[in-house]
Amino acid sequence: MENDKEKSTAEFYERLKVELDNSNTWPAEYLYKFIMPSVGDNVEQVEKAFDSMGAVIKTTKSKTGKFTSVSVDVTMNSADEVIAKYKEVSTIEGIVSL
Repeated sequence: MENDKEKSTAEFYERLKVELDNSNTWPAEYLYKFIMPSVGDNVEQVEKAFDSMGAVIKTTKSKTGKFTSVSVDVTMNSADEVIAKYKEVSTIEGIVSL
């Protein structure tokens, strides 16, 4: 079961890389969008992942305050760099990439 998940994740990133390379000339502005539970230091972890990259980060809490959406606008140098950031933040508990 775990291998199936790993395989589908790898296939997803391979497709994403092709799409990114087809639609961008690197370096390019890239907009990441995430949503996560508003607990602990989740938002700070995302901000830290993009620290010193010149990223513009916007956060918005849901009406109930249970979730926070985070938009990160940043210049990336390649599709591989974009994917590496997705993988880096995927370790944050409850984060969903949109």
